[in-house]
Amino acid sequence: MWQRLSFTTQLFIPLGASLLAALVMGGVLLHTFSGGQLAEENEPGRRSTRVIAAALNNTLRTSDNPRQTLDAFVQSLDTSSDIQFRSVEAGPAPSAKDDLRKPHGVPQWFIDLLTIPDLESTSPVMIDGKRVGDLIFLPDLSADLFEKWIGFLALASLIAVLMVLTGTIAFVLARSALRPLQHLGEGLTRIRRGDYITPIPVGGPPEIRQSCEEANALAATLAQLSEDNRDLLHRLVSLQDDERRDLARELHDELGPLLFSIRAGTIALIEASPPAGNLGNSAQQVLQSVEALQQTNRRILDRLRPLYIEDLGLETSVQTLLVNFRKQAPHIGLTATIDPGLNAIDGPLARTVYRVIQEALTNVLRHARASNAHVQAAVTGETLVVEISDDGGGFPAGNVFGRGLTGMHERVRALSGSLSLLRADERTYVRCRLPAGASMSPT
Repeated sequence: MWQRLSFTTQLFIPLGASLLAALVMGGVLLHTFSGGQLAEENEPGRRSTRVIAAALNNTLRTSDNPRQTLDAFVQSLDTSSDIQFRSVEAGPAPSAKDDLRKPHGVPQWFIDLLTIPDLESTSPVMIDGKRVGDLIFLPDLSADLFEKWIGFLALASLIAVLMVLTGTIAFVLARSALRPLQHLGEGLTRIRRGDYITPIPVGGPPEIRQSCEEANALAATLAQLSEDNRDLLHRLVSLQDDERRDLARELHDELGPLLFSIRAGTIALIEASPPAGNLGNSAQQVLQSVEALQQTNRRILDRLRPLYIEDLGLETSVQTLLVNFRKQAPHIGLTATIDPGLNAIDGPLARTVYRVIQEALTNVLRHARASNAHVQAAVTGETLVVEISDDGGGFPAGNVFGRGLTGMHERVRALSGSLSLLRADERTYVRCRLPAGASMSPT
């Protein structure tokens, strides 16, 4: 649960808890030491009560009319004074807690929080050895309670101000540190997706700045490696095309004339042999085999190097490929949307588009068990988009490229493009995107 919280939340929760703990600790200390503080503050009054009682008793002993003297003393006492006389007939004196007057503005819960000790002090008043009353010290704690309430409010206000100030500082610092970290994370995500061009903004504390600089250096290295890898793939594809061209030339120049010679000789043998003889039947079988070899040789030549792309153009070559597919697989309904602007594309890009469509249709025929397929190829702005879809059973788990599509993927990467397999709405999609602007020929 804690790990799911944001860094700012993880920072503010302990900070708020510590400030709240400080407030609670202040309340605990106030509850613990308030009683002793009140007792010390009122101790002078208690001593004064005892001194006054002793002086009054001495005066009453020496007075000719002690009762009159006592009455005069009682009348001299201020009714608002903490020291009062209480006669025996009036009963026991109330305690300071029972006679507590709640100060204005102090809540009851705060008064209950305090520990109020027994502060009253009682000194007997004697006349002729008989106790006639008590001199009582009964302090008014309203001022003390109000003072402690003000102190508590000051403490709470100070903690609140510190909480806001500390929280603001922590938020600013956290934001200044998190923003570069966020930029760093976004930059690493771009690097993972193959974007090595957009730099990561360098900012924040020195440690984060160093990480951003290292990430930018890594992106530059990966960009160089990607460029080198693309050049290597381009050279590899070019070598493969050269090898295919050489092999196609060998098959065309060497095997083609041999098959033609064998076919011509077989036809001459058939014409010279009796129609009903065994030799004629055998020669006819040889002729059929030679014709099958010639068709196979032409099909191999077409797969090795479709020479007519340079002569007829890419769009016409693709249409021819689709016609041949319909003849080879009449049970598959093939539809197509081919942009005539493809004829403006030549060179490795044209051969790559042709190979992608050819390989995808071959997979549809061999593995998909599809009943219909669709081919789309168009130039949109500076991007050439090729998509081949079918309603077959899909591709193996993990979207693993086969050997043919792996070769196509290498061709596409060599041209800074992308090739992907998708499965959606019970259809399988082979999508290829290639940059077309640099390979467009003038029309």
